Amino acid sequence: MGPPDKARAPKYDVPLVPGRAHVGIITRVTYLLAGTVVGIRKVEVDDVDELVRLARESVELHRRWATPPQTEQAWAAWFVTRDPQAWAGLVICEIAAGAIVGQVNVNNIVYAAFRSAALGYNVFASSARRGFMTQGLGQVIRYAFAEDGLALHRLEANIQPDNAASIALVKRLGFRLEGLSPDFLFLDGAWRDHERWAITSEMV
Repeated sequence: MGPPDKARAPKYDVPLVPGRAHVGIITRVTYLLAGTVVGIRKVEVDDVDELVRLARESVELHRRWATPPQTEQAWAAWFVTRDPQAWAGLVICEIAAGAIVGQVNVNNIVYAAFRSAALGYNVFASSARRGFMTQGLGQVIRYAFAEDGLALHRLEANIQPDNAASIALVKRLGFRLEGLSPDFLFLDGAWRDHERWAITSEMV
């Protein structure tokens, strides 16, 4: 398996530049992949204040769909339990402002004959409905399938059937519906059914 065919990259965003650096007034940020609007980079401990603030501002948007940590202590406790061999935490940033607009967790990474992982993602309220997640998640897919990225073959996203925005997002990016998992995750006080959407490297 090799990296996705670059000739078809505009499906996700403008042409992407691995390692592209954006120079800001104070800091220099190097993205794993970047277009003209957003870029993706690894999440860092120093992101905690911004991520917690954004999560608090997005409680209503995330209700039932996602539960990002809303205190510094909860975020730190979550972060230190991540296994770097089975997880990649990424943030999507608006390049012009340098601000985080969304986050993506590549969870349960398994290699050998499987080379697969599960995606968890969310946009934050201040950046919703601006196209950032379509571009950013597309970049994550490119990074996950590239041999010099995560070198995976398959990505799965589990989405509640009534989460229309998330289903529309994965459809735009070429995922296929593979089935339904009843009572899959306990969210917002109840066990929730989830649809299984997936994409493989051959599909991009």
